[in-house]
Amino acid sequence: MCLEQSLVNHCSPTLAGIKVASLYRFLMEDQQEFAREYKCLRQTLSRQGLELVILKGCREQGAFLLYVYRPAELEKLLAEGETAAYLTRQGYDLTGGLRQTLCQLVGRVCFQKTFPHEIGLFLGYPLEDVQGFVEHQGQNYTCRGMWKVYGDPAAAQRRFSSYRSCTEDYRRRYAAGTPITKLIVA
Repeated sequence: MCLEQSLVNHCSPTLAGIKVASLYRFLMEDQQEFAREYKCLRQTLSRQGLELVILKGCREQGAFLLYVYRPAELEKLLAEGETAAYLTRQGYDLTGGLRQTLCQLVGRVCFQKTFPHEIGLFLGYPLEDVQGFVEHQGQNYTCRGMWKVYGDPAAAQRRFSSYRSCTEDYRRRYAAGTPITKLIVA
């Protein structure tokens, strides 16, 4: 599968502007082809207000953890009072701006033994769900879908349904020949 198609398959809600960010694992088949596609796709997304970065990669295995996000929306989300306070309590220094905050996240993804649970905030998950997951160690959730929910299950189910519908629509449109540039909502 090409990088562009994998992006549509895994990041449609972010491309559509209904989710601040998406994260997924991509397995490359050819290193040179991946490098070319990655560079081209980064430029395409950047022109439309999105960023594509590699959070973690292993060239030997050909596996990359790719993160697609909307910088302005993510910066606003992470700067919100309770979210910013939570990240600060988790050891993040938010004074250096979004790029510096993302560098701190990359460090944690790459060097911590366990995956940093606060990454949910960087994906637009509600703060109460991230805190609930940590507090309850992944147990006692009110419902589960794309993540474990510790808040309002009905609201979460509506959000999950919206993301699934968007993904199905984008996959169908992309398969029918719609270019990714036409799928991105600026």
